Amino acid sequence: MSKAHIIGLGKSGVAAARLLKKNGWEVELSDRNTSDSLQQQKQQLTQEGITVKLDYSFEPETSLDLVVVSPGVPWDIPALQRSRETGIETIGEMELAWRYLKSCSWVGITGTNGKTTTTALTAAIFKTAGLYAPACGNIGHAACELALSATPLDWVIAEVSSYQIESSKTLSPQIGVWTTFTPDHLSRHYNLENYFNIKAGLLNRSQIQILNGDDYYLRQNAINLWQNAYWTSTQGKANLVGDVAKGIYIEDEWVVALGERIIPVESLQMLGNHNQQNLLMAVAVAKLAGIEKEAIAEGVKNFSGVPHRLEYICSWNGVDFINDSKATNYDAAAVGLRAVPAPVLLIAGGKAKEGNDHDWLRQIKEKVVFVLLIGDAAEFLAKRLQKINFRHYEIVENMERAVIRGAALSKKYDAKVVLLSPACASFDQYQNFEQRGDNFRQLSLALNQKKR
Repeated sequence: MSKAHIIGLGKSGVAAARLLKKNGWEVELSDRNTSDSLQQQKQQLTQEGITVKLDYSFEPETSLDLVVVSPGVPWDIPALQRSRETGIETIGEMELAWRYLKSCSWVGITGTNGKTTTTALTAAIFKTAGLYAPACGNIGHAACELALSATPLDWVIAEVSSYQIESSKTLSPQIGVWTTFTPDHLSRHYNLENYFNIKAGLLNRSQIQILNGDDYYLRQNAINLWQNAYWTSTQGKANLVGDVAKGIYIEDEWVVALGERIIPVESLQMLGNHNQQNLLMAVAVAKLAGIEKEAIAEGVKNFSGVPHRLEYICSWNGVDFINDSKATNYDAAAVGLRAVPAPVLLIAGGKAKEGNDHDWLRQIKEKVVFVLLIGDAAEFLAKRLQKINFRHYEIVENMERAVIRGAALSKKYDAKVVLLSPACASFDQYQNFEQRGDNFRQLSLALNQKKR
């Protein structure tokens, strides 16, 4: 019997373990951590015949035939390098799912920012068209959960991070989408060129390529890579890259795709110009997948957005509280600031990331009346604000104090919006950005409870 080791007891790791067990493998699953909830999972999985090792750092053993890595595990840690050097096949969870689902049609959506909204909107349009095409990857299901599903799939709509591309060397979608490209994850990928080449790998293996023509870096560096690519632009057909007949663009407040008017832009319920770009990407995928324009239009009209992406939570004393917890880097946070009306009271901070913060700081100077800083990065971000002579900030450390203080200061400064858009990862105080956004939502809603 072949033996596999899966690293990471999250959703992806558990789904990978169950998929391999179902297909006759001897399976062990490990995690560096231990907790009551992990112990409960261990009990359940042990009953299913899967060996679980908690508080365990993986080391390759000669008895192994396969190592499967969860998305959050760095691809270049020494244990995985040793695993590859000793000839043990080492892959990511997404690659494992692909091997069992390659007979399905796949959409692979990657990019620094915008990929989650594009993935969710694409899946919503496909569902409206009567197709079973769930979102997976960084959103929705783990990819291996779909491979375990008894329901036949029409399409797989996968959000694919650079981490997942890196560990999925044969994943080859029918349609590959590249939403944006800005510096991110450089602590993992070391330099911009390496990060770019990892993303490009997915598009290289895709039969059809769709790219964001409004993204400066993609326009400069990807234009010669795929001669038959489909390019989008929110700025009309005059701004398109390449063949206009293959363009997806906005003209006279309409989305035009491959020469056909599809839907008025105002049908989209989400805030921000960046979401118009996400709309174009999703419409492009749907058109190229053969979906009728009526289903595309209906899917867009009924789509209200995704949690933690400029998500409206509530209004308190005339001030809107908006959750943009997924803005985990400077570029995403600058996009969030551009999308909301000024004056803004901003909550930022968490675990700092490398990246260029100039646009973010410029948006703060233009639109923000006060900044509340939380988490490990608070002192560092305070120094960045001082550098631009922005003095209206306060270090409040945690989310509870930020929301209470934000409510009080929003009156003083006549803010229209209290915006959580952290520009940082969440791992200093939370397990993930979702937990951070949920905490902000709960605290914001509690303000109205107190008012009563």
